[in-house]
Amino acid sequence: MIKRTVYFGNPSYLSYKDEQLIIERRLFESNRKQVDYSSGENIELEDKYLKRKTQKETIPIEDIGIIILDHHGVSTSQYLISKLLENNVAVIFCNDKHHPTGLLLNLDGNLVQSEKFKAQISASVPLKKNLWQQTVSSKINNQAFLLSKKGKTISNMLHWVRQVNSGDTKNYEARAAVYYWKNLFPEEMDFYRDRFGEPPNNLLNYGYAILRAVVARGLVASGLLPTLGIHHRNKYNAYCLADDIMEPYRPFVDKVVCDIIDSGYDYYELKPELKKELLKIPAMDISINGEKSPLMVGLQRTTASIAKCFEGDCKKIVYPEFVN
Repeated sequence: MIKRTVYFGNPSYLSYKDEQLIIERRLFESNRKQVDYSSGENIELEDKYLKRKTQKETIPIEDIGIIILDHHGVSTSQYLISKLLENNVAVIFCNDKHHPTGLLLNLDGNLVQSEKFKAQISASVPLKKNLWQQTVSSKINNQAFLLSKKGKTISNMLHWVRQVNSGDTKNYEARAAVYYWKNLFPEEMDFYRDRFGEPPNNLLNYGYAILRAVVARGLVASGLLPTLGIHHRNKYNAYCLADDIMEPYRPFVDKVVCDIIDSGYDYYELKPELKKELLKIPAMDISINGEKSPLMVGLQRTTASIAKCFEGDCKKIVYPEFVN
């Protein structure tokens, strides 16, 4: 079942009761008409002394996959946080620039986690190099597909897919990236991919942060340590494996950003309407082995497959392709 991504961009108090996330917002009378009552259980309680209303909504915890806290006025109970983690909900915290800056994950996401950890830790170097080869090939292939839909030449990309060797020692990932970013967006944008660069880098950063949370959540659910990567190994990075496994999924984020730009949005500021589009990433359609599914569901198949690779039960990671 596809889990919900729940975003909080306004002051709210979050708590827990009876397997439900309780959302409380106090509203001044002048703001009552701006409230969206389209989902959840809404109850208005008159506060005679403060002359303001309290709006309450509830969401079943089991329906949630990701929560994004993007306002300094959001507060929550420790009990709720523990229940969210217990249900393998990824909790993302944003800074004052509305950029994701922290991630909470469950530490006990699988019944046989210790055995999974042992298999992951003892994975051989040749195995990890082979898994990285598969990862890079899949990423370049998805990048090529997206460029083809924009009418770009992809014969070089398809050649590089076939040339990627164990461990990608010839760095075809980087070659493909240079060509890909040069051709993905309109030429007049003169785009350069840089985390701290000009828009639409802001949209890409936000989308990748959402994707990273989905991947890390899936890895934990599959009993793996997101920290121990097959290629990424920065000692300051707590999500090296998540950064590895998300690579073939990045072009799906890129597609959403391309669609935003093509739709004529003003993308220089990360406004709520743009965040709304990016928050659809976990639910967008992908194809795995010819079977269509939401990204979050397919991602779970990917993380389960890499766990089997570590355990010696499988030799191939199940990665996504675009739906034709």
